[in-house]
Amino acid sequence: MKKVVKLFALFALLMNVGGFTAQKVNAQEEVTVWAWDPAFNIRALEVARDIYLEENPDFNLNIVESAQDDIVSKLNTSLSSGVTVGLPNIVLIEDYRAQSFLQSYPDAFFPLTDFFNVEDFAEYKVTATSLDGVSYGVPFDTGVTGLYVRVDLLEEAGLTLEDVTNISWTELQEVGQAIYDATGVKLLSMDLNDLGLLRAMINASGSWYTEDDGVTPNITNNDALKEAFATFKSMYEADLVNVHNDWAQMLQAFNTGVVATVPQGNWITPSITAAEDQSGQWAVVPWPHQDIEGSVNASNLGGSSFYVLNVDGKEAAAEFIGATVGGNEEFYRTIMSEIGALGTYLPLLETDAYDIESEFFGGQTIYADFAEWAGQIPSTNYGSHTYAIEDIMKNALQQYLSGGDIDEIFEQAQQQAENQLQ
Repeated sequence: MKKVVKLFALFALLMNVGGFTAQKVNAQEEVTVWAWDPAFNIRALEVARDIYLEENPDFNLNIVESAQDDIVSKLNTSLSSGVTVGLPNIVLIEDYRAQSFLQSYPDAFFPLTDFFNVEDFAEYKVTATSLDGVSYGVPFDTGVTGLYVRVDLLEEAGLTLEDVTNISWTELQEVGQAIYDATGVKLLSMDLNDLGLLRAMINASGSWYTEDDGVTPNITNNDALKEAFATFKSMYEADLVNVHNDWAQMLQAFNTGVVATVPQGNWITPSITAAEDQSGQWAVVPWPHQDIEGSVNASNLGGSSFYVLNVDGKEAAAEFIGATVGGNEEFYRTIMSEIGALGTYLPLLETDAYDIESEFFGGQTIYADFAEWAGQIPSTNYGSHTYAIEDIMKNALQQYLSGGDIDEIFEQAQQQAENQLQ
C-alpha cells in the first residue's frame, strides 16, 4: 500500500512539474515585431526589450527590420487577402497611415485600451491611433519638427542663430542665398518624390490635403498648399535645393556638408549626430512659418505608433508593448538620452528628463525645445488618404516646376483626387 501511495505522490509531482513546464513554454512564446530604421525605432525596441526582460526573463522578442514601404506592402497584401500566416505580433505604423489601416481592416488589430493609460499621452497621438473611441496603437514618437542649422556656415555668411529663429520660409530663403553666396553650400535637400517638406509647411498653417472631415480633397482653394509649392519652386530655381533620390543620399547630404540646414522631424537627430566630426557645429531652431495668417513656428512630420495584430500571441504582445512604450519612464528617459528619440508620454513633462544639454548641439537643451514646440503644433485631421492624394501632388509639383500654371494644375489635381477617392 505504501508503494502505491508513493507512486501516486510521484505521479502527482510529475503532473505538477509537467504543468509548470507547459507554462514556461508559453512564457517563452516568441513575440515578433516589424519596424524600420535601426538607429531609431529598432534601437528603441531593443531598449524596451531589455527593460521588460528584467521582470520577464523568459521573454523573447524577435525584431525584424524592413523598409517602411515594404512593411506597408506586406500588411496590405496579407490583410486584404485575409491571410495572417507570417504576420508579426506587433507592427510599427506611421501616424499618417494609421487610419487607413484601421478603417480598411477593422478586425485585424487588437484593442489596446486595457493595456496602457491613454490619458498619459498627447491627445493628437491618441486620436491618430484610435477608431470609434478604441485605442489600437500605443503612441510612440512625436514628429515635432525643427530646423537643424550649421552654425559655422551661418557665421561664414556673417549671420547668427537669431537670423534663423522664428522666421518665415521667405526669410529662410534669404538666409540660404547668403550662405550659398559665401560658401557654395546649398540650403536644404529634398526628394521630389517625397513631399514631406511641403506637408510639414502646410501643417504649420493648420492645413492639410483634405478638409476637416479627413475625406474631402482640399487642393484648389488651399492657400497654404499653393504657397508651399511657390516657396519650394523659388528655392529650387535659385539653386538652393540639393535633390536626393533615397534615404542614404539624404543622410549623405547633411553628414558631408552638402547642405546647411535640415528641416525635419526630431527623429532625424541621431542621423545628424552620427557625423561626430561636426559636433558643436549644429543647432536647432523653430520651424519656419508660412506667410499666411495663423501660421506658426511649429509643425509635425511623421511620428509612428505600435499596433498589435489580432493573431495568436496578441495578449503577450500587448502586455509587452503596454508595459514599456505604454508607460515606462525609464524607457523614455533612455531612448531620449541614448538615441535622441522624443516620445509623447506626458508624465515625463513633470520630471527633469528634458533638461539634458547636448554637447553635439553646443550645450542646447534640444529635447526641452522640441517638447515646447510640440505643444504649439496645430491640430490637424490627417484622415486616411494622405499618401493617395500626395501621389497626385507629386505629379502636380513636377508640372509646376516645369512651368505649368499653378491654378490650372491644382484644379486638375482636385478633380483627380475627387474621382479617385469617391
